[in-house]
Amino acid sequence: MNKTDKEVKIHIDEALCKRCGFCIEFCNTKVYEADQDGLPLIKNLEECTNCRLCELRCPDFAIRVEVVNNE
Repeated sequence: MNKTDKEVKIHIDEALCKRCGFCIEFCNTKVYEADQDGLPLIKNLEECTNCRLCELRCPDFAIRVEVVNNE
């Protein structure tokens, strides 16, 4: 299956996020960057490989990665 067959959506719950930066640090493809308050922003969604390290490492369960089939 090639990259065009699936679309990744990332949801960040701002109310749950404590701005620890783990998602930014663990992302190998630099999908995120922090805003001035430390909240992670999705900067390069097209680079997401769906490894889900951000979701798995988030201590606050504030990130959810969703894969949508484009078929």
